[in-house]
Amino acid sequence: MELFQLEYFLEAARQRNFTRAAARLHLAQAALSEQIRKLETELGTPLFNRGRRETVLTTAGETLRLHAEALLERAAAARRAVQDVAGLRGGRLSIGAIPSVSACLLPAAIAAFRQRHPLVELSLFEGTSEAVAQWVESGRVELGVVQLPTSGGSFEAEVLFTEPFVALIAAGHPVARQRSVSLAKLADEPFVFYKGRARDTALAACRAAGFEPRIACESSELETVRSLVAAGLGIAILPQLATRQPVANCVAVRLRGDPVEREVALLSRAGHTASPGAAVFRAMLSAGCRAPL
Repeated sequence: MELFQLEYFLEAARQRNFTRAAARLHLAQAALSEQIRKLETELGTPLFNRGRRETVLTTAGETLRLHAEALLERAAAARRAVQDVAGLRGGRLSIGAIPSVSACLLPAAIAAFRQRHPLVELSLFEGTSEAVAQWVESGRVELGVVQLPTSGGSFEAEVLFTEPFVALIAAGHPVARQRSVSLAKLADEPFVFYKGRARDTALAACRAAGFEPRIACESSELETVRSLVAAGLGIAILPQLATRQPVANCVAVRLRGDPVEREVALLSRAGHTASPGAAVFRAMLSAGCRAPL
């Protein structure tokens, strides 16, 4: 049963005459009659009582008419919904991101996207790199911003930027007056660690500098880490992006020596065709990340 056959059927029912219905449909009467016969054969029952002057629906035809009208209405609604999504006049876009990116980079990109496409419903989910990668793989989010590398899964990864780590230090600390410091000079200091992939990078850097850091506290909340540093609990080794906005009573000091860096990438599922909204947001975010952070 095809949608066009239902359209032909309904027009014949409205006109109560195959000749008039065929004319309205710009068909030959024989073509219309053939399609109606195919419907009747498929359903196993006559749909019309054919008379010399008028053709009226049988009881089975009346039943089909009710369902045909509903089906065609739903098909039209589906067509409109798809066209709205394609034209960014509707639909939904879900994005996952690590906290430093969602707090410091995405707000501007999301605001620009919403200004251009206000009818697209946009949702943002925040988690670790591992969690975001899992969300992309499961389809919970269409795009994910993570710190590389990713483990498992089949992704298409576009590197957005590479950034250094810096030492976030309380303003009253003697090192806060320096323009740069080596990690080795901080070996006797307590540290506040920011959980997630950034923690792994910071811990590896401390060990490469020849010491095991004394951890005073760990938190998965960026604001908590910054507040604890400001209170003098310890020093945090953070991605530069996390200190992009001024932090009260804190100073970001550049690290000397071997670079401590991370790559931040945009993930999508391999082999998955991006929605129009995702394609536009990807392009906007990529363009925005070309500017210096």
